[in-house]
Order: sequence, then C-alpha cells, then structure tokens
Amino acid sequence: MLSKAKTLTGYKLDSRDGEIGKVKEFYFDDRHWTIRYLVADTGNWLAGRQVLISPYALGVVSTEEQHVVVDLAKKQIEESPSLNSDKPVSRQFENTYYRYYGYPMYWTGAYMWGFSPYIVRDPEKWKTSTQDEKAWDPHLRSTYDVCGRHIQALDGEIGHIEDFIIDDETWAIRYLIVATHNWWPGKKALVSPQWIERVSWGERKVFVNLSRETIKQSPEYTGESLLTRDYEIGLHQHYDRPGYWIDELAAKEH
Repeated sequence: MLSKAKTLTGYKLDSRDGEIGKVKEFYFDDRHWTIRYLVADTGNWLAGRQVLISPYALGVVSTEEQHVVVDLAKKQIEESPSLNSDKPVSRQFENTYYRYYGYPMYWTGAYMWGFSPYIVRDPEKWKTSTQDEKAWDPHLRSTYDVCGRHIQALDGEIGHIEDFIIDDETWAIRYLIVATHNWWPGKKALVSPQWIERVSWGERKVFVNLSRETIKQSPEYTGESLLTRDYEIGLHQHYDRPGYWIDELAAKEH
C-alpha cells in the first residue's frame, strides 16, 4: 500500500503489549531512498531519547484505524540502544542497534535491504545472509527536514518537496510530491527518486533529469488521487521510464 508520510504522522503505534506512542517522522537513506527508521513520539515514557523502530518490526498499517502494528514488546524497546533526541544517527549507533535486535544490516549488500530487495521477515533466513559487496556508508535524512527542499529540473527550478509517498511493503520511498504552485498554481506532480540525478544538501536542492515542461505535462496528482497501478503505469509511460515493480519482480524471481 502507498501512503503519504504526512498522513502516517500521528498514527498510533501498537506494540505486543500496548500502545507505545505515535508516528513522528521517518529517517531514510539517500542511496536507495528507503525508510530505515520510524521515529516514535512516546510522550513522557522515554523522554529525552529518540525511539527508532526499524521496518523489520513494522507490521500492518491500518488507514481505517490509523495505527501501525509494531512487533516488539515495550521492554525490548525500553532496553534498546539509547540515542539522545538531539543526536544524529551514527554508524556506531546503527551497528549496536542492529546487533541488539539481530536484524540483517542493510548497508552490507547490493540490494535495498542488504542481501535482499525486500524485507525478509523469517529470522532463519537472516542467518544465511551474506555480504556480497563492500559496505556503504548511509547518510540518513529526516522526512520532516527534507520537506521544502527545492526541485531543480534540467532547465530551472520547478517547485519544492511537499511530501513523500511510501510503500509500506518494502518501505521504499516511491515518489516525491512536488508542489509547483509558484509556476503552475494548484498543480502537484510526482517524481520518482529513481529519476534523481544528484542531491545537494548544502544548496537544499534535488536535481532531476527531467525538463520543467515534462514535469508540467505529467499526470496531475491531487490529495484525492488514488495511486492505482494504472495511474502509476500512465505516470511512468509519460516520463518514458520503466516501473520500479518490473525490476523488483525480476529480483524476487532470482
């Protein structure tokens, strides 16, 4: 299912033994553009620290009940590696965090989730995972902080990032929602991270390998738009780019 990051913000987090808080924001890496942690607002329960939940622990996302299932007990979360709320997520912290939970490390393989292009839920398969390429150094970004960054097309600025559309099966960011109201009032467009040429965090700009006119003529996205596969196919056909589902299906078959 595809959901907007801002829509998920505020959803209740239900652990094995009760509610632990609400969704605050997400951290993603700028290599695979995949959610690496959900940041929980736990109120006064674990005040002063960032409570990070890996997608490995995330279950059903219910839009009707506005909650996310977390396959962890409160005690597990309470005793997990602590990270001060004003500190960035370091490699040292991630190593400690992943060892604590026993998850496969996503930065030690060629795929989105390290040894696999999708999240493997079976712990028995984690034991057989192998490192098939040199580990890479993830740079984690906050969805909250990245909103507002400008999108730079081949021939000039086109708008700014308003939100992210997340796939809660793989936890990949499928699209950036681009608000173009400074150029075309009222229009929003979707741009896939796969079409990003580079990111300049210092300039607060995301460069895409698309022209302004191509983005302007793309299928319009509104808050009420249903992100059906037919809509996605039409979007990718407009941009003359293959759908992400084709590569992922091929990867699964291998």
